Amino acid sequence: MRLLPVLLLTAACATTTPAPEEAMPAVQPNNATYGTDANLAPSAPDAILRYADHPRGFAELRLPAGDGPFPLAVIYHGGCWKTGIASQAYMAPLATRWQQLGIATLNVDYREVGDGGGWPGSFADWAASAELIDDVAAKHPIDRARVTLVGHSAGALPAQWLASAQGADGPIGKRQPLKARAAIVLDGPGDVGVERSAFDTLCQFSAVDPFIGAPPEAARDRYAAISPATYAPQLAELLFVQAKLPAPSPATQAALAAGGAKVAVRENVGMSHFAIITPGNPVYTANEAAMLGVLKGGE
Repeated sequence: MRLLPVLLLTAACATTTPAPEEAMPAVQPNNATYGTDANLAPSAPDAILRYADHPRGFAELRLPAGDGPFPLAVIYHGGCWKTGIASQAYMAPLATRWQQLGIATLNVDYREVGDGGGWPGSFADWAASAELIDDVAAKHPIDRARVTLVGHSAGALPAQWLASAQGADGPIGKRQPLKARAAIVLDGPGDVGVERSAFDTLCQFSAVDPFIGAPPEAARDRYAAISPATYAPQLAELLFVQAKLPAPSPATQAALAAGGAKVAVRENVGMSHFAIITPGNPVYTANEAAMLGVLKGGE
């Protein structure tokens, strides 16, 4: 894990700022991050879709071959919510692998602490990016009933928060939960406040407090507003595939299930934070069928 910032920075440097609807050239993976399968060069997106007018307000759309309708995975990258560490680029190999397996993907970039993100900017981006789902479903053969929110590391928060109702105390005020069937968390927290120490250890610096804007003792309302104990995600399934982070506590799992989700956890103790998202890596391969079961659920 001492290489985490370096590896993520390598991926972040590969990205560019695309124009609306402009197809981006394929980003070549760094094998130190993504594994060694020579067939993992990401495909060029079918389109770049804009959800905001700032440089990071876009998502890459990849569509499978065939007639559909296809399940849709909406992917949120990690990077400890700190700008300069990561972008959507490092999730492109995973998005490509799923595209090859019949899953449409939206690989989302967003602002982080340092470029307008944090509380509330990142949340505003996540909410705006989710509005792309209905647009994509209206224009392409997408099965709107099979949408899965996917988050790696820090991306676990939008993957769960978007599917949760929010009150006036939320980062962008009162909002209804996004309609999604499922979520997949890839080595991320189930409750940011409860798992604050573990997540900071993963990042190797204080990541949570700068993102929230204050430590828990000074911002209890903020931490509570995004906790599943306050607002549970409204999902049918929620799968955790953990590696460096432990499984969420029984109390957190119970809170996550309170909205009706069937919560499952696959632990890969001692495995790399990146191996679980790297097609061709044995750790990813061992978990792929479980992920596909969620992504294709409802067939």
